[in-house]
Amino acid sequence: MTKSALQLARAEYQPKLPKALRGALKVVEGEPTQSVADQEEVKKLFPNTYGMPYLKFEPSEGENSKKRINAGVILSGGQAPGGHNVIAGLFDGLKKLNPANKLYGFILGPGGLVDHNYMELTADIIDEYRNTGGFDIIGSGRTKLEKKEQFDKGLEILKALDIKALVIIGGDDSNTNACVLAEYYKAIGAGVQVIGCPKTIDGDLKNSEIETSFGFDTATKVYSEVIGNIERDCNSAKKYWHFIKLMGRSASHVTLECALQTQPNITLIGEEVEAKNQTLDDVVTYIASVVAERASRGLNYGIVLVPEGLIEFIPAIKKLIAELNDVLAANQAEFDMIQRSKKISYILSKLSPENAAIFQSLPEGVSRQLALERDPHGNVQVSLIETEQLLADMTAVKLEEWKKEGKFLGKFATQHHFFGYEGRCAAPSNFDADYCYSLGYNASMLIAAGKTGYMSSVKNTVAPAEEWVAGGVPITMMMNMEKRNGEMKPVIKKALVELDGAPFKEFVKHRAEWARETSFVYPGPIQYFGPTEVCDQPTKTLELKKKK
Repeated sequence: MTKSALQLARAEYQPKLPKALRGALKVVEGEPTQSVADQEEVKKLFPNTYGMPYLKFEPSEGENSKKRINAGVILSGGQAPGGHNVIAGLFDGLKKLNPANKLYGFILGPGGLVDHNYMELTADIIDEYRNTGGFDIIGSGRTKLEKKEQFDKGLEILKALDIKALVIIGGDDSNTNACVLAEYYKAIGAGVQVIGCPKTIDGDLKNSEIETSFGFDTATKVYSEVIGNIERDCNSAKKYWHFIKLMGRSASHVTLECALQTQPNITLIGEEVEAKNQTLDDVVTYIASVVAERASRGLNYGIVLVPEGLIEFIPAIKKLIAELNDVLAANQAEFDMIQRSKKISYILSKLSPENAAIFQSLPEGVSRQLALERDPHGNVQVSLIETEQLLADMTAVKLEEWKKEGKFLGKFATQHHFFGYEGRCAAPSNFDADYCYSLGYNASMLIAAGKTGYMSSVKNTVAPAEEWVAGGVPITMMMNMEKRNGEMKPVIKKALVELDGAPFKEFVKHRAEWARETSFVYPGPIQYFGPTEVCDQPTKTLELKKKK
């Protein structure tokens, strides 16, 4: 592998660890926990792992367990910066406990466990990937671990390799699978611990014990750099409105963070759209009003940030999507047999009159995407819907109407962008390099403590790394019941943007000013070497949440 100068320099970076993880430690148990909702239903499904206490690691005078432990690791779901450092931290922690411990990586995600596709991760391999982006050390995949046959097939290879613990690095769905697997292996006395690790650049896997998911810091800084570049171009040419869609299907955390970093003219927050019961026309009217006001002062340019999942937050469309999901789940076999040209008509015949009317009112491309493209969970693939183009086109129509009425006298030319994959495999920021390494190392300590059904937790992350608080949180604590593919299933509840939270309130305080004026901020690229105030700062979201 040919390495860049930055790769060579970053290979020498030694991630920082919380004080509690630097030597011998003890486990301090907190209060018993319960799921965030649907307590009785979740408890029935997880009798062996429900109600476990929070865990905290503290320095100890004794020694850590030196028991021989082989562990396996899986990268699950979409890539996020820092995954390699989680594996490096896990490897170093295991070797610190006992040099004879081995770590096996399952290839291309959970499917590698089921298919017995694996490799031993040695020091030579690990050292090639420290502080690098991507998941290419073992690859990732989206196979869902849901069925007994999969669990049993996985157990075969775990026993063959004498693996006593499995670490699943992933988002909410992947960690839901980890929780189900932990419950099953404990119920049958398999002797295999399962530990989760919080990954998603979307930022929607968090709670009181998980302050942020890894990769969010790096990804939002990458996006903010590019948004800043576009803002500067926009402010130089002064002739385009740039509509920028950002990663984040189920929550608007990425969009909000990027807005706080770059101060664009318009930022749409899906959770606010839903709370205000806004229609698509309401959203378009708001955009058009800002465009028209700036145009009245000769400012025919600006920046609009759009969360990837905005469509799903519009209440009327959300109801439509929910019914679509139910219709397709109940009639999938029949639907698959129908000619593609007749599928839309078939769907219309199954929808309620209200939702059928909304469905017919949408542009043909959008309605087709809503109806035909589904992800592995049976949900709409909103990333395929060109929401930024849709909003720009509808705004243009609205402004043309206003021009005829004398309400708009300016020009409206647009450019469109979608930032998603650009941020998923970036070289992790110093924060993510440290945080991910700590999460992995912490996971090895949870294994040594004999725990299962826990997620690795590192808190107090706005402080210097040595002051971070390490421990574990029961995955069942995050659970609720949701409809998936027409059935109620236990899943980790997604964390949405809190409209009464400090980050959103800070945004609201300034958005009228940012809309009217050109208040752009140009963050520039991630800095890895230099003063702390440039290289080691957490996201605005974390800083503001801690100030409350």
